[in-house]
Amino acid sequence: MTAIRGVYEKTKGSGIWWVRYTDAKGAYHREKVGRRADAITLYNKRQHERTLRRKMPEKFHVKGVTFRDLCNDALEYCAAENNAKSTKELGYKINELLPVFGDTKAEEITKQDIIRWLEAESKAREWKASSRNRWQAALSLIFRVGVDNEKIITNPAARIRRKTESEKVRFLSADEEMRLRKAITNHRHLDALDISLNTGMRQSEQFSLHWRQVNLERRMLHLPKTKNGKPRHIPLNAVAVAAFERLHTSGDGKASAPVFPNGREAQTAVQGTRGWFKDAVTRAAIHEYTWHCNRHTFASRLVMAGVSLRTVGDLLGHRTAQMVMRYSHLAPEHTQDAVDRLVATSTTVAPAVNKASVTTVSD
Repeated sequence: MTAIRGVYEKTKGSGIWWVRYTDAKGAYHREKVGRRADAITLYNKRQHERTLRRKMPEKFHVKGVTFRDLCNDALEYCAAENNAKSTKELGYKINELLPVFGDTKAEEITKQDIIRWLEAESKAREWKASSRNRWQAALSLIFRVGVDNEKIITNPAARIRRKTESEKVRFLSADEEMRLRKAITNHRHLDALDISLNTGMRQSEQFSLHWRQVNLERRMLHLPKTKNGKPRHIPLNAVAVAAFERLHTSGDGKASAPVFPNGREAQTAVQGTRGWFKDAVTRAAIHEYTWHCNRHTFASRLVMAGVSLRTVGDLLGHRTAQMVMRYSHLAPEHTQDAVDRLVATSTTVAPAVNKASVTTVSD
């Protein structure tokens, strides 16, 4: 019996034949068939499908798919890959997009249609560049999932240029932090602030914590699923550990209990800062500062203390190095250190400078 590549008996002599192959995207598959002749037929069919998907993908997309259909798929994808907050935010955006694009056939929505909508909404709502980019990203995700599911061929939002966002980073000065602490009278709120400033967690990550995620003995936090869908471990310094210990002593402390419980329902976590932080910021006369800025304060203080940008990015859970470059101006010495290293490795000797002969030239 001549061996055929991709067709095999998993158990020799069983008479049950399998096929193995890679699809057009390079993913590996195995299928149980039965008779050898049927396995050969199926293998040839799969090979033919792979060729068609690569050469003529238009033959495989689902005709008549609406934007609404793509939105349902995107929500399902987001729920499986990202955290609950990200899924909720995508749902909010979809609810506003459906009256505009809902029953339109997905393949009829063009890049220009999306640009026109983004421009009109930017003017009407006075969006900042960051807000516009978030909506564009949501649209791109919806179409990208459609492409991945082979329901459409192209993503019309993929090649739209993102708006340049402000590099301004708002972080607390020592004086502002002192005023803010005086304005916060609730001790549990102060502990929440200490944890935020010393871990750099996102608000959704912090206020969804349960005690099983906190290891005070090892001084470590475990976030099983973050904004980008990946787990993260966060080391705790002495200030954060002390805050967690106070919360543990005054609360339930069970592994299944939330670290920040709802006052009325002890087994339910609070949903963020619920306005108390905004009121405290107002009383402290601090301008343009939100809870998310605590994350910037955490990162900025690390950079100013000499911690590398790469390490800061890891602690923040950033997916790319570019996201942490907004803090690079706070550590100008790192560029100086970089060029100074050339002196140690250079084969030339720098000539001595005769200070008396140096002439200062002014513009």
